Amino acid sequence: MNPIIGANLRDAKATLEQVASLESQIVGTAGAIADALLAGNKLMACGNGGSAADASHLTTEFVCRFNKDRRPYPAISLAAQGGDLTAIGNDYEFNEIFSRQVQAFGKPGDILIAFTTSGRSANVRRALVVARDLKVKTIAFLGKDGGTCAGLADIELLVTSGVTARIQEGHQFLFHTICEMVEERLQSDS
Repeated sequence: MNPIIGANLRDAKATLEQVASLESQIVGTAGAIADALLAGNKLMACGNGGSAADASHLTTEFVCRFNKDRRPYPAISLAAQGGDLTAIGNDYEFNEIFSRQVQAFGKPGDILIAFTTSGRSANVRRALVVARDLKVKTIAFLGKDGGTCAGLADIELLVTSGVTARIQEGHQFLFHTICEMVEERLQSDS
């Protein structure tokens, strides 16, 4: 076997085995999302780079569907609106690109899901702080040691790998599992 493939497979397996220790956070996240959506609230998600793609991927699973046909639910990727992002970044600063949107869209009972593989994204950190102040429930998908975002969210899903690609793979496994669990509850609402 190619040494890169073998090493990546070993690392990915170790990362996914570590994720098993997050069972209570996984169950808690799925319950919080289902409760919020079934109560008529919305889901917001944010992140930078690959984490922005994960935020968009996650919200699409609720607006469209994951595995089963059901009604759509309100979910917004705060990383997807180019006009909002560039205006806020230009008129304020890049650290405010998500927090201004949380202020605009977030209401008590809503959920903000924040992705940061380093745990050190200042704009994600700021969004978590603003969401908490607005009584928006927060869930953080973190990497490495959690960085400066550790301790800010109501629920944290920490993938402790030092390799960004493995963290993202862990995050995707987590949110796909969560989507499947949530969809089971949403199915009864359709």
